[in-house]
Amino acid sequence: MEHLSLNSSLENGTQTENSGLPETKIGSQGLRKKIVKKGISWQTPFPGDEVEVHFGGHIEGGACLDSSRDKGIPFKFKLGQGEVIKGWDEGVATMKNSERAIFTIPPNLAYKEAGSPSLIPPNATLVFDIEMLSWSSIRDLTGDGGILKKMIKEGEGWATPRDGDEVLVKYEARLENGMLVSKSEEGVEFHVGDDYLCPALSRAVKTMRKGENSELAVKFSYGFIQKGNLAPDIESSIPPDSNLTIQLVLVSWRSVIDVTGDKKVLKKIVKAGEGFDRPTEGSQVKVTYVGKLEDGTVFDRKGTNEEPFEFITLEEQVSEGLDRAIMTMKKGENATVTLDAEYLRSQDLSGMLPANSFLRYEVELIDFIKEKPFWKMDTTEKLEASERKKLDGNLLFKNGNFWRASKKYEKAAKYIEFDHTFTDEEMYLAKGLRLSCYLNNAACKLKLGEYLEASRLCSKVLERDPRNVKALFRRSQAHLRTSELEKAEADIKKALAIDPNNREVKLEYKELKDKQREYAKNQAELFSSMIARMS
Repeated sequence: MEHLSLNSSLENGTQTENSGLPETKIGSQGLRKKIVKKGISWQTPFPGDEVEVHFGGHIEGGACLDSSRDKGIPFKFKLGQGEVIKGWDEGVATMKNSERAIFTIPPNLAYKEAGSPSLIPPNATLVFDIEMLSWSSIRDLTGDGGILKKMIKEGEGWATPRDGDEVLVKYEARLENGMLVSKSEEGVEFHVGDDYLCPALSRAVKTMRKGENSELAVKFSYGFIQKGNLAPDIESSIPPDSNLTIQLVLVSWRSVIDVTGDKKVLKKIVKAGEGFDRPTEGSQVKVTYVGKLEDGTVFDRKGTNEEPFEFITLEEQVSEGLDRAIMTMKKGENATVTLDAEYLRSQDLSGMLPANSFLRYEVELIDFIKEKPFWKMDTTEKLEASERKKLDGNLLFKNGNFWRASKKYEKAAKYIEFDHTFTDEEMYLAKGLRLSCYLNNAACKLKLGEYLEASRLCSKVLERDPRNVKALFRRSQAHLRTSELEKAEADIKKALAIDPNNREVKLEYKELKDKQREYAKNQAELFSSMIARMS
């Protein structure tokens, strides 16, 4: 801390309503605090925040030090950044807004044995009367000082945008010399993660709430301007390695959900729905929607608010991508669904669509009714429903629709997973159905590339039937795809011991041996390379 001059006396005579509060210890290095006026909130500043205080101080039993109150100018500093003595950093971090306290700071948290010549003697204990006036939150968003965010005005609520969400912001970006490089008074929309203008914008908006106004101090490594975002004359005049200051307001945003996990079915919420419940596989839903090509041409329109379009989810009554998007919606929700042609399936638009084109659906989920839950069924209904879902899954698997087939098998197994009222015969049937569903679902997961889930399903089968060759074979496939070669070999050998003439298992064993030879060759080459470098 910059040392304090001899100017005025500490205001020891301050009378407050809380002056009788006991003195407390802070930490384990001798710092003491006595509150003389309580704060008005529960929050305290964080390291990096810019705090504004009034203070007065003196050497314990000795001379008086500086006083900001005498000057009429509050003192500002960044907390936890070494701009003040350690006792201040630790003590002020415990203060609430409008709080006033007396801090007794031992030498080890002040100027230690060196002191400060002409002002503070060696090993001096200091006493400060500090009043917290306010603080501005400053966050290090990157952990290396690359993007520092100072909040100017708090936003509303608690939610913040996520990767992929569409945000509307207003901003003004300047160089350190004050030169304006980019500005958006009317507001601009972009998707979080697209690095619009520069990487710092996407990083910052993910920490902001609606209506929040913040100032960003951006190092050049996070502030480089993306080519084409600026006028050529401005772009050419920006010096290399330029730091930026950006004034940023998050006006609003819309949540964008990657429905299928491959960015080929994206749902943007236009109006939030009610409650928490969503349709599941087999639900009867009521919707209105309009399907449009990229040029705005309407190619499909279903339902009105008075007479909604009704269908059963995951029954191929609408395009697969739209079906899956609707299953993520809540009652009353309005959304825009952007759909890759790959997920059309039931729509024949091949002659209307150019390659790699997208469609847009404007959808409202009016209402939905879930199918009868399994806990309301009797045992016969459960077995019949399970068998029906399994057969549906088999047809879907044959047609190459592995994701929907997987959902059918999951539902089929769920119907009969837990029921203590089954008779012995029903229990026997239920066990066979369950294991069959687990195995079929494992085959789906292998096709979908979800190898850990495939392995888990096979393990569930082997817990009940340790000699099940299909389960051993499919689990070995999962292990092979994740390069767990020892586990794959153990499963294949068990399967061959049980069924030595199984052609599929033999072929899998051959593939495993080829991989083991390839792995051994790579390890030998790596070892030779290491020896050569060491030589």
